[in-house]
Amino acid sequence: MENNNPQFNQQYAAPAQPPVAPQQPFAAPVGQLKTNRSLVKFIFLGLITFGIYDLVILCGLSQDINITASRYDGKKTMHFALVAFVFSWLTVGIVPIVWMHKICARMGAEKARRGLGNDFGAKDFWLWGVLGSLIIVGPFIFIHKLLKTDNAINADYNMKG
Repeated sequence: MENNNPQFNQQYAAPAQPPVAPQQPFAAPVGQLKTNRSLVKFIFLGLITFGIYDLVILCGLSQDINITASRYDGKKTMHFALVAFVFSWLTVGIVPIVWMHKICARMGAEKARRGLGNDFGAKDFWLWGVLGSLIIVGPFIFIHKLLKTDNAINADYNMKG
């Protein structure tokens, strides 16, 4: 028994499928993070600007890690300007050491979470940045590893979000 009533057919007809938008495997971030930080620029521009460029880079590191990792680990790294200008002299230099330890550990964890390797962490700060100062080139190796890790995390964030 077939119903020829157009109103009946329209009411009980199969619903039309909505158009399917092409799916992207990931959502790209709105803004792009810097991936061009290097040791040569850090040293050269730091000398020319009497350390202001180095402060800007370290402030950028704290912002970058907060953007890339906060939604996954639930932590927030204090802005380096606050550390340098307020807490460093109040605590006789202890807070910048603790800050560097924490940001290195956090960057290492974020790099491992993103599958970019597990070759950076707080151990690098203590071995290269602190003990390596005895051989003079240790802090330079540490800064190179720190900036390289930040560039890798930022590049992955720029692609995958």
